[in-house]
Amino acid sequence: MRSIRCLVPIVLIPLVGCMLPRPGRPVTEAASRIELPEMWTRASGGYQGAISTGWLDDFEDPEMKAMVEEALARNQGLRISEAQLEIARENLAFGRAPLLPSLNLGISGGDSWVRERGFDSWDRSGASWSWNAGVSWEVDVWGRLRDLDRATRHDHAAQEADMRGARLSLAAAVARAWCNLITTRQQLELARRTRENYQVTFRITERPFKAGDITIRPLSVLFAKNNLVSADRSVLSRQLALDEAKRTLELLLGRYPAAEIEARDRLPDLPATIPAGLPSELLMRRPDLVAAAEDLLASARRARAARKELLPAINLSGNLRGSDESLADLLVDPARIAFNLAESLSQPVFRGGRLQAQARQAFLRNRVRAESFVATALQAYREVESALDRDSSLAAQQEFLEVELAHADVAEAQANREFSEGVITFIQVLEAQRRAVNARNAMISLRNQRIQNRIVLHLALGGDFSTLPPEDAGEIR
Repeated sequence: MRSIRCLVPIVLIPLVGCMLPRPGRPVTEAASRIELPEMWTRASGGYQGAISTGWLDDFEDPEMKAMVEEALARNQGLRISEAQLEIARENLAFGRAPLLPSLNLGISGGDSWVRERGFDSWDRSGASWSWNAGVSWEVDVWGRLRDLDRATRHDHAAQEADMRGARLSLAAAVARAWCNLITTRQQLELARRTRENYQVTFRITERPFKAGDITIRPLSVLFAKNNLVSADRSVLSRQLALDEAKRTLELLLGRYPAAEIEARDRLPDLPATIPAGLPSELLMRRPDLVAAAEDLLASARRARAARKELLPAINLSGNLRGSDESLADLLVDPARIAFNLAESLSQPVFRGGRLQAQARQAFLRNRVRAESFVATALQAYREVESALDRDSSLAAQQEFLEVELAHADVAEAQANREFSEGVITFIQVLEAQRRAVNARNAMISLRNQRIQNRIVLHLALGGDFSTLPPEDAGEIR
């Protein structure tokens, strides 16, 4: 009998070779298909430094850092993601369980009752019960179960990377919302100062016009009044935008959106240099790339396991049965307990091509994951290159805007003097005021854009966070 058991795999394995699909080897190194540059294409002018290991500290803004920490501790969306990660961690047991024997235990019993003739009562005649135990185990000869277990571990690693990405995205969102709040407050203050200036201008034109000054034309008064009304509307609009910016930040912080949070009147300082590195470092740091790589490895493991489904499976099973009497006699005569041990070797022979199709599907899913990884990597490179390009462009724009703003301020002051001297018309004064207001608004927006772009760059690079709690750092990383 043992000789037959040894011959069965020898007979079946050649048949398996004819049944296995030939899709090739699973793909696990999709990154090698990307032609990576030596450095970032836009990383000229001293941008070749190492990636920052604490980008929040670079802005030297304790309030921003404190808000990021508060959001990481209280944000409801992040709490949901953490709970989902805990649920996903339990899936590891599903991957390990098939590698271990399975044990089942059952117990049944009952009482016997008899009714004596001529009496309405029942008497208990006795009790009996029985028990049985069964064990089964699939011998992982080909490593199919180990492949599935490792695939589950890669799935969990991908979910952990997604969790890191969620924390990174939340920190960046809070930092950006904080800067937007400061910018909105600056714009509101500018709108109020502009309204005050327009009120003064309107009085300067209205009073002499009513007094009969022929040098003041009716059109000048109308334009001055129009600017004042427009400034009143702008103040209301900026106030609404400020309240919305407050609620946005409060919601990220896990607070009730009551528009009560206060912001200071100055944006954080922009770090002087961009901490960028080589693309290989980006692949190691960015959470979505880590998750895509883990998904690729998981799909490769599942592709191997699907192919091994066509190989013979060896299963061991045993049963142990007994009753109240056999349990009592167990210490005296263990042989009285019924015991059955069996082993089986199963080989799929013909199932209409279903297993072969499943194996081919698994390999095709692996190819899809490989292409997804390449697409994710290229998207990451594009985001970094674009952020570097925008930083260079915005810096150049700021240089021009500073000159424009300086000239606009001088022109506004000169226009006021010349109007008081009767050299120019009031229409020219209004034009000088309009240019100065537009330049000031543009400068506020541009400074915020540069900081926003720097935060986006850190998000694209997947930079390290000093805000992760020390006790969670080892678990999350």
